[in-house]
Amino acid sequence: MAASLTFPRTTFAKLSPQPFLLANLSPPDPSLPSTRTNGRHPSQSRVPLVTTSSLSHAHGSAVVRTGDTTVICGVRGEILPVTGIPAYRPRSFTEADDVVAATVERWDELREYDLVVPNIELATGCAPQLLPGVPPSTLAQTLSTRVYELMHTCRLVDVDELRIWYHPARNTQEGGDEKMEEDGGEDEEEEARPELKAYWTLYIDLLFVSLDGNPFDAAWAAVVAALRDTKLPVAKWDVDRDMAICERNAQKGLTVKGLPIACSAAVFLERDQGLHLAQEGRHWVLMDPDRLEDEICQESVTVVVDRSGGETRVRALEKKGGTVVGVEAMREIVGLAERRWEEFSNAMPKK
Repeated sequence: MAASLTFPRTTFAKLSPQPFLLANLSPPDPSLPSTRTNGRHPSQSRVPLVTTSSLSHAHGSAVVRTGDTTVICGVRGEILPVTGIPAYRPRSFTEADDVVAATVERWDELREYDLVVPNIELATGCAPQLLPGVPPSTLAQTLSTRVYELMHTCRLVDVDELRIWYHPARNTQEGGDEKMEEDGGEDEEEEARPELKAYWTLYIDLLFVSLDGNPFDAAWAAVVAALRDTKLPVAKWDVDRDMAICERNAQKGLTVKGLPIACSAAVFLERDQGLHLAQEGRHWVLMDPDRLEDEICQESVTVVVDRSGGETRVRALEKKGGTVVGVEAMREIVGLAERRWEEFSNAMPKK
């Protein structure tokens, strides 16, 4: 008797991904659970693994892995003198300034002077479509832009921690100079105000060594983890050398505001329904989609939530695709994002 010709599940998934996914999500036997091609439940995400301080020559680093998607992030600070900023405008924030206005200007300062510079690269061979010798892909450029915008939206870094000041009074309080400053009057006090001389610029480089779908969530988690791990040398301005001097053994950790976590979901339609999910036909929300699901799903939603303060705060919301996700589907995705936040919060190394 001749042996029957059979193929493994992975072969069917590659030959006919959409019908195979539909057959798994909607089994003929109602008693069978709805599963995806990769064996996960529609609302099930891959377990995140996060490690930090992996790179020896970076001020902060992290490795994030979710399933077969792995990304490495390194943060390195470089000192940028204000004289090297073409559009630099001297600013001073005193206690008499309006608090809200000063806060807005601080975040504009980060963006205007490009003090945080993310860059993402997809290593050759990390995915089937990435061949050697090709120019940077559109995906890498898009991910870099999304990370850059979200960093400013969530206000992860405070520019106050990136400033390097020159304190005239502090540097001259030796011997008899201290008494001279005390008797100097208002003019001397005016001259003794701190001067902003330089900034720390944070270069954030990410490298995907393996890519199996949902790259943004992994990249963003790596950025947050690496910034939480970042320790910058204590720097002060030397007026005689006209340069910033870093202390050899003194470092200060970078403060990251909150713990925003990105959670992406893909919407898979039973059939082409035009622009609305409410039309006849079913749809499934697939959390943390893999590479095949990313390619065949018509809609994706990314929700950035932060529960570090005890309550859920939606920090950002992004949707792309031709369909319209309704209120119920969006509520479902936000609820799943809260659970995803707990998973990443537990995986993040404690500071």
